[in-house]
Amino acid sequence: MEHIYLIYSRLSAIISSPAFLQHVLDNRFYLILMVIFISRFKYATYKSMWMCTLVNIPGTFLHETMHALVGGLLNAQPCNFSIFPRRSMDGGYVMGSVAFRNITGYNAVPAALAPLLLLPMGYYLDKLILPMMPATLGNYLLYVLLQTIIIENAVPSVQDMRVAGHDFMGVILYLVLFGALFLSWLGIY
Repeated sequence: MEHIYLIYSRLSAIISSPAFLQHVLDNRFYLILMVIFISRFKYATYKSMWMCTLVNIPGTFLHETMHALVGGLLNAQPCNFSIFPRRSMDGGYVMGSVAFRNITGYNAVPAALAPLLLLPMGYYLDKLILPMMPATLGNYLLYVLLQTIIIENAVPSVQDMRVAGHDFMGVILYLVLFGALFLSWLGIY
């Protein structure tokens, strides 16, 4: 038992050393390795409904909450909010869902693409919160886990894209609006 404690003490000292922390924090290879490991672990859980639920609930909650908030603000009248995975007809899983009673041309695109608003959250987590955290391996692992959850769940699903394309005039409206904003930002318009 004394040998185990000695090994633990030495490993703890190495992991806590400033040189080791600096090496890990400044190396993009370790960052990418951790993200891929987290993603593989997540997809490995899809064989079990319980593990799938446990691993996906935080991100699904963020994703579906963004749909519900934006849909509510734009009078899409969200209803039937669910964050629990269920089997789909094709044998896969539907991670969560929000149904809307009033999808129209003006609210379909923003309500469907609302999870993209998680990207600024991840950006500000990186720029404002991370610098205030003490540089420890645990904090860095927590940061990578949170960013992976936030960014992965900011991506609209295939169903989200179907809802966004629900009304052709709504798609044209938002393309013109964002095109004008982009040209204005560039100083062209």
